[in-house]
Amino acid sequence: MTTMVRAAVQTAPRMIEMREFPRPTTGAEDGLLRVEANGICGSDVEIFRGAMAEGRRPAFIPGHEPVGIIEEIGDTAAERWGVEVGDRVALEVIVPCRACNDCLTGRYQACTFRKYGHGVTGIDAEPSLWGGFAEHMYLSPTSVVHKIDKSLPIEVASLYNAMGAGVRWAVDLGEVGLGDTLLVLGAGQRGIAAVVAAKAAGARRVIITGLARDRHKLALAEELGADHTIVVDGDEGRDVVEAVTEFTDGALADVALEVTPMAKQPITDALNAVRFGGRVVLAGLKGGAEVPLVTDRIIQRSLTVRGAFGVDSAGQQKAISLIESGRFPLEKMHTHTFGLDEVALAIDTLSGDAGDGRAIGVSVNPNAA
Repeated sequence: MTTMVRAAVQTAPRMIEMREFPRPTTGAEDGLLRVEANGICGSDVEIFRGAMAEGRRPAFIPGHEPVGIIEEIGDTAAERWGVEVGDRVALEVIVPCRACNDCLTGRYQACTFRKYGHGVTGIDAEPSLWGGFAEHMYLSPTSVVHKIDKSLPIEVASLYNAMGAGVRWAVDLGEVGLGDTLLVLGAGQRGIAAVVAAKAAGARRVIITGLARDRHKLALAEELGADHTIVVDGDEGRDVVEAVTEFTDGALADVALEVTPMAKQPITDALNAVRFGGRVVLAGLKGGAEVPLVTDRIIQRSLTVRGAFGVDSAGQQKAISLIESGRFPLEKMHTHTFGLDEVALAIDTLSGDAGDGRAIGVSVNPNAA
């Protein structure tokens, strides 16, 4: 008798159906993961709403931040990844070919030959279970996995991707280090993660912005190390550049990290709030919208501007080490847990379309009551 696996399938914008799929048969090169939890981020919200791929995406199992226990693994795969049955691992969304020039030179995120991705591949691609909103998911021969401490509460372990973004965007790309001032524009989970990463890297001062409705997020950012917060709208809204100038006694920020979804003004604020020779990292997607850009500002102030595409393996490994260190009370970032039958509600809760608007870290746990 074939064992079936339950999974949440997105069939169209804002349409999730529960379906069952045959449990994959594994061999020497691949494996099977029992999903413990899957974190949710802003891109899940946009995909759910149909804002990405313009609604043309085929039916698929979402969930690109899965963490779980290896239930089956072939001998070759176990040796390749350095793991065994019973280990907890976190997955990266990209499933590269591992053979092209980009992969072989360390640029696997640019792999043009990849056919699959965790949380984005259609169910028509065998064996269908590519996403984390499922009881089990398939570990392909070229999946990128990271071992993570089994003793961590799953709510903390599920933050691995958000923390990876904070590490890569602020520290690896932004080069935040000892004595630096970082300005983070946007107080979502990745903005807060950047605060943690910057403080761990030795930043002297971290400033973070948010909307009036984000006051609870700004408060948490302060608990986790932010030195100053700026509310940018409402009666108490402040001009970002003026506030940064005040907080730094006119020195401005060394690095600005922009992580807001869809908003355009924060990009201008980022460029205007960094010192001569400063660095700006852009990570917040704008849905393809054109953003007014005064390039003279970049030239005349000798700014370095970098785009941040996801999290790479090095950033992910550093983030997991930071999580495992227990140095920061990261459990405070996790606010909501949902079961597999509640995927739509979980996504709407993160976006604020449902709930009380106080969500920060949200996960779907297949075994949640």
